Amino acid sequence: MINFNGNIVDQNDNILTQNRAFLYGDGVFETLKIINSKILFLEDHYFRLMAAMRVVRMEIPMNFTMEYLEEQILKLAHQNAVSDSARARITVFRNDGGLYLPLTNEVSFLIQASSLENTLYPVHTNAYEVDLYKDFYVSKQLLSSIKSTNKMINITGSIFAHENGLDNCILLNDAKNVVEALQGNLFMVLEKKLITPPVSEGCLNGVMRKQILALAKKIKDLEVVEEVISPFDLQKADELFLTNVITGIQPITQYRKKEFKTDLAHLLLQKLNESLSEN
Repeated sequence: MINFNGNIVDQNDNILTQNRAFLYGDGVFETLKIINSKILFLEDHYFRLMAAMRVVRMEIPMNFTMEYLEEQILKLAHQNAVSDSARARITVFRNDGGLYLPLTNEVSFLIQASSLENTLYPVHTNAYEVDLYKDFYVSKQLLSSIKSTNKMINITGSIFAHENGLDNCILLNDAKNVVEALQGNLFMVLEKKLITPPVSEGCLNGVMRKQILALAKKIKDLEVVEEVISPFDLQKADELFLTNVITGIQPITQYRKKEFKTDLAHLLLQKLNESLSEN
């Protein structure tokens, strides 16, 4: 028996009692965008998910091919009538049993899918203010670069942003350098140079981050680098913007008292949508 919200019930009546993702954060996930019954950047998502499972020593089932997971995700999107434009999430978690030491490394998965308003990525012209979140820091380690179900820094940071009237916060690592935002990778424009922190600093190995780096390298006279960014560097930037697969590119218009341009962010967004239209 267990006590659930003041009621004594059989533990078998509650699916969470043995779920390792709930009890220990023993899970990894991918968030994907679907347009016209097609998963964007499927191969990148698939290989990142497989890499994350290997990092946390989950056993990858024989049927976990890219084609199988694509079929399962799109089947749900079709069932939910959201295939035209959807946000999907696949969560993979270790099966029930054990305490910190699991009884098995076999896994189960859960897929969710909900509708999105836009198909191609929209141009964001709204004011968007950020600040640093310094209550907790991201560790410079491999676990920080994968999408695990332990996102307490992102949760507490989001609460901090909401309480302070901010649209987002920028996270720092344990060396006090800039890592990423709460919901995406960070890019900084300084004169004719586009800079983003390297994955070794503890940032997520973002799928959209990869696309933007590739597109930016095709722009003439723009130097594209992965370099350490300090909080002081943000004050000198000409532009700051965030990237993730669902939003695309979100320009930052204000950090503390400084306001920023959005020219390169909008140019890259245009090139991103053009590349998707061609495919």
